[in-house]
Amino acid sequence: MSESGRQLTLNLFLYPGGHHEAAWRHPRSKPERGLDITYYQELARKAEAAKFDAIFLADGPSLPDNIRYAQRFRLEPLTWLTAIAAATSRIGLIGTASTSYYHPYNLARLFASLDHISGGRAGWNIVTTSAENAAFNFGQTQAPHAERYRRAVEFVDVVTRLWDSWEDGALLLDKESGIFADDNQIHDIEHVGHHFRVKGALTVPRSPQGRPVYVQAGSSVDGRSFAARYAEAIFTAHQTIESARAFYDDVKAQAAALGRDPQHLKILPGLSPFIASTESEAKKLQEEFDDLIQPHYSLAQLRHFTGLDFSGYDLNGPFPRHLIDNHTPRGHTSRTQLIFDLVRREDLTLRQLIRRLAGARGHYVIASTPDKLANEIEAWFTTGAADGFNIMPPWLTGGIDIFIDEVVPILRKRRLFRDEYTGTTLRDHLGLPRPPSLYSEIARKTA
Repeated sequence: MSESGRQLTLNLFLYPGGHHEAAWRHPRSKPERGLDITYYQELARKAEAAKFDAIFLADGPSLPDNIRYAQRFRLEPLTWLTAIAAATSRIGLIGTASTSYYHPYNLARLFASLDHISGGRAGWNIVTTSAENAAFNFGQTQAPHAERYRRAVEFVDVVTRLWDSWEDGALLLDKESGIFADDNQIHDIEHVGHHFRVKGALTVPRSPQGRPVYVQAGSSVDGRSFAARYAEAIFTAHQTIESARAFYDDVKAQAAALGRDPQHLKILPGLSPFIASTESEAKKLQEEFDDLIQPHYSLAQLRHFTGLDFSGYDLNGPFPRHLIDNHTPRGHTSRTQLIFDLVRREDLTLRQLIRRLAGARGHYVIASTPDKLANEIEAWFTTGAADGFNIMPPWLTGGIDIFIDEVVPILRKRRLFRDEYTGTTLRDHLGLPRPPSLYSEIARKTA
């Protein structure tokens, strides 16, 4: 453990073939295993053997427009994670579910069930979903950004009360008296709000963690405010350590202002590493992948994030700066701003930009030796830019194999990362307390 007593959090962020948009085309990749659950179970067991905190699965309830050029389909994450839970015993299981397209009662049952099945390893990545196609799949039109967050606030409040609707002592199993459960400790939540009416209680007892870990992935102004109020881990994207420190300080300060302990909120940027024995070999490896990108796909991704169409411009000519200088970001606000800042800071051509984004959609991509990558991780961790990282392998399985084999031992030698798990739940791994039931707290205060 580091001198400060802090310990790195490391999650394995799984995309079917890896995070580089052209990974599926590379000879080292195995895209044919994208629907093979044993593939993901093997990856999870590798991460668990390395004592990673969690597996993380992103999700969106719509098929990308550009599936023609990239391996971007996904299995349903709760089903996916349940199968991984059966093949592992300690690693956390974080899945994405949208407050825009689930109902609180269904989602509360799903994640409580995963927490029970896994013995307390579930985490919920809370998203509001910005993709317009997702709305069409549910017979809706896309709600404005601020309205999606207002719905999310009510949604999380309802889910929290449902997860707490059984107090910890409600399940008695008293064979002698014949009392199975103390129904005085099981509460209808009787929620009536702007978006939802939910009677409750939940259909299962309180889960091993009390509540699954709350994770959040938005970095907009609304997203930061939401995270400061609810999140116990935040997934974020930054290209520079300075940007990461500013974000870290802001969100932690907002959490403290709400009366929360900032140490109970883990900030975890994405990190996508190309690793080799020399820097030149690492950069050559990255170039192998970048050379496989298909500009039609890359420009569609860029339009997805920015709302701007660059398809008519020369990839090798001067970047059309007038488009971004006169543009107010909408939708993916924080990611859009990250891309615009990257263009302004490095004066990239359009081709250079799409190659920069190909690796991990705006997350930090680094080509490095194991020692220098460990130095970078340590610098971000010890200077207030991150509490750990979502490791985003450019391709699978080799991209995570080399990180586990070459980088994790260095982090352990520097006492930055655990040798063994010291607990059994995801909350244990993250150093988070098990929260009491809201209803137990009410009963205690009124006693």
